[in-house]
Amino acid sequence: MTEDVFPVALAALWGACAGAVLPRAAYRFTVPEGEPWRSHCPNGHALKGWLGPRPCATCTPATPIRLSVLTAAVCAALALAAGTRPEAAVWLLLAPAAVLLAAVDLRVRRLPDPLTLPLAAATLTLLALAALLPEHAGHWLTALYGALALGAGYLALHLLNPSGLGFGDVKLAPALGAALAWYGWPTLLLGTFASFTLGALYGLTLVVLRRADRKSTIPFGPFLLAGTFLGVLAGAYVA
Repeated sequence: MTEDVFPVALAALWGACAGAVLPRAAYRFTVPEGEPWRSHCPNGHALKGWLGPRPCATCTPATPIRLSVLTAAVCAALALAAGTRPEAAVWLLLAPAAVLLAAVDLRVRRLPDPLTLPLAAATLTLLALAALLPEHAGHWLTALYGALALGAGYLALHLLNPSGLGFGDVKLAPALGAALAWYGWPTLLLGTFASFTLGALYGLTLVVLRRADRKSTIPFGPFLLAGTFLGVLAGAYVA
């Protein structure tokens, strides 16, 4: 029993520590499309670095612990599903970036290129390393093909309906496709279906509550990430 609990507890601790230093990056990235990343706090002090528990240690109060708690929960769930297999370390390294992306997109409906573009390369590189280790449960070539397939599919959807699927979502797709396809094509389909289902349910809820109409746009990135999270959990449990 202790052997099963310890990795999950360690993953939760990692998630809590990683999430605790995300608020500064979230603050700096939360700017509208076309504007430069924030370089000063609300009181005009120059910001140093991208990681920290608050935007400015000089004058801003401590940031609520929501990001830390969320990242800890995500990491714990991933560790519980993947166990001690090599890819578990990959998911734990990528989880904080996913939480940061979701937080930024929820606030300003924007998925920053400095996060989405390197995320695909990092995902494929880390999974390639995991594939070299014993007891891994996935296939790197399938992950590569999944990255290409989901990226191409989302690009086609963007070209057909740019207002329905932003180009930031297209740039995020290869990383999500790689993570899901690591466990096979059924997992890729499941995660993609979950993403669109969650987004549709959220939009429908807003319409029912009269907080949006059918022409309103929603930040889709968090639902892409949430659906991928659910797909990876399912794939890891079945593997």
